[in-house]
Parts: sequence; C-alpha cells; structure tokens
Amino acid sequence: MTDDLKAAAQEYLVRYGSDSFPNLFTSAKGSIVTDSTGREVLDFTSGQMCATIGHNHPAIVAAIEDAGKKAVHLFSGMIPEVVAELGAKLAGWMPAPLKKSLFLNTGGESNEAALRMAKLHTGGHEVIALGGSWHGTGAGAGSVSYASDRKGYGPTIPGTYVIPEPNAYRCPIEHCRDACDGACMRVGLNMFDMASRGEGAAIIAEPIISAGGIIVPPDDYFVNLKREAHKRGMLLVLDEAQTAFGRIGKKTAAEHFGVVPDIMAVSKTLGGGVPLAATVTSDEIEADIHDKGFTFYTSHVSDPLPAAVGLAVLATIEAEDLMAAAVEKGAYLRARLNDLQQKHEAIGDVRGEGLMMGVELVKDRESRQPDHELGALTTERCFELGLSMNIRRRPERGAVWRIAPPLTITKAELDQGVDILDQALSDSLNKLAG
Repeated sequence: MTDDLKAAAQEYLVRYGSDSFPNLFTSAKGSIVTDSTGREVLDFTSGQMCATIGHNHPAIVAAIEDAGKKAVHLFSGMIPEVVAELGAKLAGWMPAPLKKSLFLNTGGESNEAALRMAKLHTGGHEVIALGGSWHGTGAGAGSVSYASDRKGYGPTIPGTYVIPEPNAYRCPIEHCRDACDGACMRVGLNMFDMASRGEGAAIIAEPIISAGGIIVPPDDYFVNLKREAHKRGMLLVLDEAQTAFGRIGKKTAAEHFGVVPDIMAVSKTLGGGVPLAATVTSDEIEADIHDKGFTFYTSHVSDPLPAAVGLAVLATIEAEDLMAAAVEKGAYLRARLNDLQQKHEAIGDVRGEGLMMGVELVKDRESRQPDHELGALTTERCFELGLSMNIRRRPERGAVWRIAPPLTITKAELDQGVDILDQALSDSLNKLAG
C-alpha cells in the first residue's frame, strides 16, 4: 500500500514548492514526525512554523473532537458562541487598543484582509513592504512579498513598493556592518516619497523577517516605522504569523518591540497546526471601515472548529507557561548554536529571539559570501540523520536555517538536534573538501 501511495502522490499531486522528501508521512506527536517506513524525525520547524505547542497536542485533539460533536462549519452570517469566546480571549492577548478580530484560515488571508482594511480606512492604495518579506501568495499579499517566487506570475497590484530590510549582518544598501543605524529605512522611504502618488495606505512588515533569513530589526525600528507611516497618512500593519503567542517569549512581537500597530495579522501560531488566522484592529478603525461598507467574504470565516482549537492553544500556552519556556529554551538553544559557531567557521551568524533562531552559512566570515551548496548538502544530511531543518537560500541575501521547534520541545531533544546539525555540518564539509 505504501508504494502504491507514493506512486499516487507522484502521479496525482501538483508539486507546489522546492522541499520534497523520499517517503510519505503517517503521524506526528510532540516534536516528532513519523514517515511511512516508521522512521522518526525530530522536527526543528514546528511543521510549517505552526505547531508551537507540539504536534497533535491532547488539548487540540480534544477541541477538535468536541467541535465534531457540536458544529464544524456554519453559514458565515451565523456567529458561533465559540467564535465570540475566542474574540474576547484574543482581545486580552493583544496590546490596547487592538480588540476587534476577523477570524479567517491562513496568514495570507489575514494579510489580504488587513490591506483591504487599510485601503478602505485611509482612502489610499499604496503599500510598502520590507525586502525579504513574505506575506502570502494572494493578489494583495503576494504583491508585497519579496523573499522569493515573484517571477513568472504576471503583474502585481499597482501601488506596491519595497524598502530595504534592516539586516545588520548583510546590509542591503551596503552601509553598515553588524549594527543597523536605520539608514535603510531613511533611504527606502525617501525613494518611496519620490515615487508615491500621495495615496498611501499601509506599511506592512513582519516583526522578525522570517523567509528573508530571520532578520531581527533594532529595538526602536518599529516605533520609528509607525511614526513614518503616520506622517504619510498610512497605517502600520504587523504580520505576526510566526512571532505571536509565545514563540519569542512574549504575547506578541509588538510587545517585544514596544509598538502597537494599527492592524495586526496573526495566523500560524494561533491554530497550532489547524488553519486559523485573525486580523485584529481597533474600535476606531473597525467602526470606520464598517460605515464604509467593509466586506471580506470567505467560505470559512468565523468557523467554529478552528476557533475551538485557537482557544485550546491559548489556554495551553498559559497552563504550561510556554512563553517562559520559550525564553529559557531559546537561551539554551542559542548557547548551543553559539558553541557550534565557534567550532565551524562556516557559521557566520547566529541570531533570533526565543525559539525562533537563524543560523547563516558563509564561505568565509570576512566576505560573508553565502554558502548555498553547503546549506543544501547539510540540510539533506540532517534529514538522513533524523532532523528536519528548513533553509532559506536567497542568491543575493544568504543561506540561513530557520530553527523554530515546538515550545514544548525538551532540552534533550534540543541537544539531539544540535548534535545532528554538528555531525551533518562536519560530514558535508568533509564531502565538499573531497
């Protein structure tokens, strides 16, 4: 049967990305995924950066079972009790005055909704995003995603602009080295001002730029970015798909950076592996766009099953003190990775917050030339040794592993993963050396 299903996957499924594995997968639990041969693999990516409380956490399973007994899906105009409950709960996690939530399925949807809100509220249409950003593949979100995958799909929505990302290790304007002084923002906004038609709507940004290589901006970056947005009549939208709900040791990255966006989009970490996203804004903005006729129809807006799971995820983060765990385990992981950097010259930089870490590979530390070949070879070797790693390889920007294990991972599992990475790097370097 397994061979038949592998053949079926090759014959009947559209290939939708670059990652592929030799076997199918059958189950997942905690930090471990199991393939169709029964082989267990340690997951250093929380699935697609979603399973922050671990794969198939009992609380999620129980919430799904309970929803199956009550309601899985309803007409979009029928608001389930559990959705109202999640709205009230989520308001307590958001920085004031963010309290009004629209519940959707994916991060791409939540960003599409955020951009529609910003455009309707401001009356403008121009949107700025950061280099290396990834907000989705829909028309709006895809237009302001710059990490990869832009070529071959035709024109994007008019009025979209990119400014250089605050990457202190690999400065996009070749200005600074290891300490961003904000010149990238100033240069980028000056370029926007020259091109703008005066119809600004939003600046959208990931607080930590993930697909672009786990880029952590300076502490004052978003306070300054919000000020610059408001000077231009634009809203600040934070896409917290990967940073909210404990991943970096805070309720949100907005809290970490000391800023309150006008709109926040959350997704991956809210559903814990189940499709659930939300676009959250203030009473003032919600009232204004409602009066102007705001619409965002999807077949699964405000569905009860994912809402029940979202409540279970938030309750589990609180009950198991997983934000504190992210800080403690994140510091432990960073220390292990720093030790690895001392051993391997190919590791140019270790960066991140909490349990969201980036490890950048270079051919030498002085030139910082990315080592894409080593990254690909080592990632493959990691999987052979039982560790699932995700690497972002951007020709002009770097080769960076994104390490984001479940917050429930044990220190023994962290040690196991770093030990495998150590061996895989050694094996790959020896292979390249001939």
